[in-house]
Amino acid sequence: MELYLDLISQPCRSVLLFAKVVGVPFDFKAVDLSEGQHYSEEFGKISMLRKVPVLKDGSFILTESVAILKYIAQKYSSSVADHWYPAGLEQRARVNEYLAWQHTNLRLHGSKVFLLRSVFPIIMGAEAPKDKMDAAVEDLKQSLNLLEEKFQQNRSFIAGDKISLADLVAIVEIMQPVGTGLDVFEGRPKLIAWRERVKKALGEKLFDEAHEAIVNVSSLPEKMMREPSKLEMLRAKFQKLFS
Repeated sequence: MELYLDLISQPCRSVLLFAKVVGVPFDFKAVDLSEGQHYSEEFGKISMLRKVPVLKDGSFILTESVAILKYIAQKYSSSVADHWYPAGLEQRARVNEYLAWQHTNLRLHGSKVFLLRSVFPIIMGAEAPKDKMDAAVEDLKQSLNLLEEKFQQNRSFIAGDKISLADLVAIVEIMQPVGTGLDVFEGRPKLIAWRERVKKALGEKLFDEAHEAIVNVSSLPEKMMREPSKLEMLRAKFQKLFS
């Protein structure tokens, strides 16, 4: 099995962490998004979506991180502990509920904060407008409130007493804005306690290794400046996205 990943990407981190923590063998195929490698002719033969992660299992190619996580859990169900993607109807529904919700909530808002704080200044040559930044941070706060109040409640993890794919996807998304220096855990003791349980369940060393790139995101400008033509293409996209 081959996994095409860039660990600056939160969905890629979720796939890497899951494959490693459950002991699934794979070949790591690095795709550097900051250098535009996903736009290469070679990668286009792997996925016309030109996004990571991508799983290639023999002749079978699968995109979208949530689909990949479920595929791994189900293909290796004999060796993957049930709590990751529970067989029980209600518990699995809880996991699926979170995974369906997060795309347009925590993922969307955490990504926007990350882009505005770390990528916007590189692409546009100026700091992000304050009103857009404030709105993005406020939206992120609201998503974090819902994570605590709706999805976690008083449980140790989102689907119960043990970690699941829902917790894994949630933590990597939260770490994205954290990598820019924004402490989204401040004033949230419940979320901090949950984070520590997730890290312990994954293994702190593995967690830290997976997040090394995002924690050191300050190296991103130098890498992106190597490809001025790609920078121009991204500038047009950013103008459309944040106009």
